[in-house]
Amino acid sequence: MHVDRGLYLVRSAGRTHAARLARWRGLSRRIVRRSEKLQSVSDEDLLRSAREIQWNAKAGVGLDRILPETFALTREASRRTIGLTHYPVQLIGGIALFEGGIAEMQTGEGKTLTAVLPVVLRAMTGQGCHVITVNDYLARRDAETMGPVYERMGLTVGCIQSEMQTDERRDAYQKDITYGTAKEMGFDFLRDRLRLGVDAQSHTRHRRFANANSGQEELVQRGHYFALVDEADSVLIDDARTPLIIGLTQPNDAGTVSLFRWCHRAIIPLKDKVDFVYEPKRRSAYLTDAGCRRVLLMAKPALIDSIDTERIYKHVEQALTARHGFVRDRDYVVVDNEIAIVDESTGRIMDGRKWQDGLHQTIEAKELVPITAATGEAARITVQNFFREYTHLAGMTGTAIQARREIAKTYSMVVTAIPTHRRCIRKGMRPRVFATMEAKRQAIVEEIQQLIEQGRAILVGTPSVEASEALGDLLTKQGIHHKILNARYHEQEAEIVAAAGKSGKVTIATNMAGRGTDILLDDDVREAGGLHVIATEIHSSRRIDRQLIGRAARQGDPGSYRFFLSLDDELLRCLERRVLERKRSLARPNRRGELSSSWIRFFRKTQRFLERTHIKQRRDLMKQEKMRNENYRKMGLDPCLELTEN
Repeated sequence: MHVDRGLYLVRSAGRTHAARLARWRGLSRRIVRRSEKLQSVSDEDLLRSAREIQWNAKAGVGLDRILPETFALTREASRRTIGLTHYPVQLIGGIALFEGGIAEMQTGEGKTLTAVLPVVLRAMTGQGCHVITVNDYLARRDAETMGPVYERMGLTVGCIQSEMQTDERRDAYQKDITYGTAKEMGFDFLRDRLRLGVDAQSHTRHRRFANANSGQEELVQRGHYFALVDEADSVLIDDARTPLIIGLTQPNDAGTVSLFRWCHRAIIPLKDKVDFVYEPKRRSAYLTDAGCRRVLLMAKPALIDSIDTERIYKHVEQALTARHGFVRDRDYVVVDNEIAIVDESTGRIMDGRKWQDGLHQTIEAKELVPITAATGEAARITVQNFFREYTHLAGMTGTAIQARREIAKTYSMVVTAIPTHRRCIRKGMRPRVFATMEAKRQAIVEEIQQLIEQGRAILVGTPSVEASEALGDLLTKQGIHHKILNARYHEQEAEIVAAAGKSGKVTIATNMAGRGTDILLDDDVREAGGLHVIATEIHSSRRIDRQLIGRAARQGDPGSYRFFLSLDDELLRCLERRVLERKRSLARPNRRGELSSSWIRFFRKTQRFLERTHIKQRRDLMKQEKMRNENYRKMGLDPCLELTEN
């Protein structure tokens, strides 16, 4: 294998990316030839061959030596059970994943089927494989869809769902292959650390397999051998700014509840730049000296008389942050009188998540819903450190090239762009920029009407629940039938997306709601020009933009996209008000409210600023976590545990 790599590197004149692809192409051709010979083999002989591979893997034979035979058997098992045969490019993707990299495969290239190849090979060792997806629905769907292939190869499959009890989870992890979300698997890891206790020295390998006779509750997870992460950029990058935390409930006393309510009222008369300063870049507010004096002199309920002044100032600043930095139907929604956080990169509800340091309760006070108990930390781990627990890690996504340096630095993983099965013929149309949101939305409605007349299917991407429903109201007034997919309708996600490829169909989706479900086009839509994606804003990351426009023109289908932008867009809320007002004063729109296309540079510059800010936040979190972990280890404590030593 190493000789082959050197040979291909020489042939490719030292270009490592070209050498990798050339070597994988050659290997994929060998796999195809082997799998074609297996078509005449009986099911019993196929299973017997798979069992032999399993014995060899458990006996210590290198997996790279048995890769061609395993991939060939898996390809044939897939053809027989679910009627799908891996294309050569999917075999190339499978090899890339086995070798521990990130495979960038475009939307519609069959990542779910590709994942089966490295998962089967790694599962042959009997040490367990975890397949990470972005939500419970996709985990269950993929486990059920690909289950017959695994079973034909003599392997067992389990799936973790959020409603499962401890024993059910333990059984699922005992399977050869376990599907689930990063959140569920990360929290199961933390709960196991709590079961082990504070003493980090006791966290040895044999303790993972402790039996019931040891007097300690048996752990749920049996180890961390291999993880394959679907939508890897979303899980490994976007989610990495927020650590996974298991909270300890800290019941609110009457004084604390009264303080949250009072702060919400107290900030109303405070003046920006006089009593407080709000920094949109940091998404935080702080009181000035004048503001502190004003808050101190305000009349307060008797219940908060015993609360110290510093704590009052802190909660007032939290209330200001909640008011100016967190917007309903963008950052959160109110469901059944409860605050539910919305993931900014996917538009999905983040079940079970709460903001820390009283921010969640402050927003509850802002929205006049019941204030829930605050949470302290019992155990925590960053996404980066959780995935470092795995001996082998791989990922696949449609958008990772832009983040390749960060992925390499954080996870020591190489990103490789896998060629498409058919040439992509997606067409990008000239972006349009408007001075106001109203002018932009009117232009979007006009374009939708024209596309419907052409028989096209239209997918409209919006950055928030608020934006999706505002555009939906405008379409309703124009008599245009449409479906909205956002955090309010996440249960109908697959159904709505599956029907989005029909002629004249208009689907409005927040960011990448529906990601992971293919939009299949009717023949008449394909003849009319395919799916047209309307991006109503530039997002905080170029990767999210690529994810959205990548829904069009899958697998060689026709398709197109266009960006519509305005100076009222949510992207620009990160800028200081005076900067944005100065820019608006320079705008010279035509009678339809449209600006010249040169304004696109301003939006791209703001996007790059946000990307750098988010990279810095993830880097700072990693540094803080590294220092914290070192301090805990010096004390002989488990760095994942927090308050348990008290």
